[in-house]
Amino acid sequence: MKKKVTKAIFPVAGMGTRFLPATKSVPKEIMTLVDRPLVQYAIDEARAAGIKEFIFVTSRGKGALEDYFDHAPQLEQELRKKGKDALLETLKSTNMESGAIAYIRQHRALGLGHAVWCARRLIADEPFAVMLPDDVIAADTPCLQQMVEAYEQTGGCMVAAMEVPPEKTSSYGILDVEEDMGSVVKIKSMVEKPKADEAPSNLAVIGRYILTPSVLSNLNKMKSGAGGEIQLTDAIAQEIGKDNGGVYGLRFRGQRFDCGSKSGFLQATVSFGLARAELRDDLARYLHEVVALDKAGQ
Repeated sequence: MKKKVTKAIFPVAGMGTRFLPATKSVPKEIMTLVDRPLVQYAIDEARAAGIKEFIFVTSRGKGALEDYFDHAPQLEQELRKKGKDALLETLKSTNMESGAIAYIRQHRALGLGHAVWCARRLIADEPFAVMLPDDVIAADTPCLQQMVEAYEQTGGCMVAAMEVPPEKTSSYGILDVEEDMGSVVKIKSMVEKPKADEAPSNLAVIGRYILTPSVLSNLNKMKSGAGGEIQLTDAIAQEIGKDNGGVYGLRFRGQRFDCGSKSGFLQATVSFGLARAELRDDLARYLHEVVALDKAGQ
């Protein structure tokens, strides 16, 4: 019987330099997408998938991120006094119970693999998820929940995968597929950031993973990969062909936004804004006006 996936690692130690000067004082992960911080979308997705323990790998300057998940008694009291029950419920959804959340420091920026390795003592001998809050995914069934359901059938390791234009393969870990079973693919190799003419496919890994504890053993070897960093992809690739289940990719149903880039963040803002009933009409009207003005000016 497979162990349930109840722990998730959130690597959030990056400095967010692409969003300077905003990230000089505000951690990128709590920058607001419509009216919620980026990290809240990841937390909500994790909760929907059955995650009970949340492990954040942080660095210096992330105090505001830690404070975000704490209770705010004074604010809650004011909302209660003013009868703002809906806002109070919204606020409560951001709270984490004592013991449900842990923070681990990554003192040196040695790559995603190293960040995951930093949390090894809190994982022990259980399967676990890794979620990158920069990847925000709009989906009817949350992406990680789709992965957990597929993992229950396959076991092993699983990565979220999406097709990218061939010229973009050098920005991703790319899958070499052994068997295509529709939404799930069995993987025979993984290549980190290959050139377009060397990529085995255009099926790219994005920031959702379900991993076996043996991946942490692979990371113990601390071998540098692409860019001189310790690559998580390399540690997962070592599990391919093993008796404990191998490695699979899931073509998830949904739309992924790269909120680690300014353009992706703006696209997500528009898309999530249009999905909100109370914002849709005003925002759509404004966008139509902007497009009409742009056409008139051409």
